[in-house]
Amino acid sequence: MRELLFLCHRIPYPPDKGDKIRAFHLLEHLACSFHVHLGCLADNPKDLVHVPALRARTASLGCFPLDRRAARARSMTGFATGRPLSLDYFRDRRVARWVAETLARRSIAQLFVFSAAMAPYVMQIPTLPRILDMVDIDSEKFAAYARGAAFPMRYLWAREARRLFAFEREATIHFDRTLFVSPAEEARFLELAPECRGRTGWVENGVDLDFFSPDCEFPSPFAPSERSIVFTGTMDYKPNVDAVTWFADAVLPLLTGEPRPVFFIVGGEPVPAVRALARRAEVRVTGRVPDTRPFLAHASLVVAPLRIGRGIQNKVLEAMALARPVLASPAAVEGIRATAGQDVLVATESGEMARLAGEVLAGRHPGLGAAARRAVLRSHDWRTTLARLDPMLAAPHADAPEVLGAGA
Repeated sequence: MRELLFLCHRIPYPPDKGDKIRAFHLLEHLACSFHVHLGCLADNPKDLVHVPALRARTASLGCFPLDRRAARARSMTGFATGRPLSLDYFRDRRVARWVAETLARRSIAQLFVFSAAMAPYVMQIPTLPRILDMVDIDSEKFAAYARGAAFPMRYLWAREARRLFAFEREATIHFDRTLFVSPAEEARFLELAPECRGRTGWVENGVDLDFFSPDCEFPSPFAPSERSIVFTGTMDYKPNVDAVTWFADAVLPLLTGEPRPVFFIVGGEPVPAVRALARRAEVRVTGRVPDTRPFLAHASLVVAPLRIGRGIQNKVLEAMALARPVLASPAAVEGIRATAGQDVLVATESGEMARLAGEVLAGRHPGLGAAARRAVLRSHDWRTTLARLDPMLAAPHADAPEVLGAGA
């Protein structure tokens, strides 16, 4: 088997949240065809207990703890250098040394880089086929942050959006192929950077349909009479914080009926703004749980009211796979191959979201969960979505356009 160097900005195990889920399934898929040498950072010390599980899945592993405080301080150097702050956050001499040593000692035939933040480690290695999985256009996320912020954060986010997009464009020029999570995300990038046409592709997110199966039995975490509305996600992530805060403030008070619906916010690292919501009688903040499936499987309704979002949301796919009724914002279902009103309910405004939530809680959409499961079975099985990657690995080189320098 050929040897492949895989770089990831976050330890891809356990696959329990967004980027780690995609990275893990990519790693598993690549390991079927390559001896994989994995280099990654661990920004949560608790994840280091999973290093043995990764060693068992790889030919070699370089996993380096990331000190978040030092990384934040290091990212501030971007103001002096003009670099995106998020790149310097993940800049680490130990990773650079490990990459150089691995390339010197091993017969690496292919480079696979997960996230633009890791691209600088191999940007100047033109002799090996290189694929970059950018997943989402992160610069667009920072632009959205800027639109909703006041000075000075508006300036900071806007600056990061400009600088990061310039780097995303430059990285796409330097890599043979850059992947996105959906055709829509790829199309948006090419709209912003048309000179990159011919160098991009897409591989959609999937869901583990055996792990997230309605046939699995779980004890209910809810009281017998509870009408439960569930949101899952890492709760120090700004889009998730914005989503649950907005739902608790703008939608939950509009819901009527007895017993009163209870909003469960399920996910680790809740920031103070999220913990404060638990003071309300109709809100529960669980913090990190060993398994989100019992909460999803027994939820009366799963919501994903994201107002800031990029790409395909794993939280929505998981709830749909468990055959639960899902109510989401347009941003949360972008890229998911499902029909609004048939497989998933979609609303933007608080009044419409409250109306649809009330209908589900009243039993007026009895077939919605089963339709959701059928939709992900058709289109979002990891085995199907990752098959798109194989031809790119066999012939990774894209037609090379003129190399352009990154602007500011």
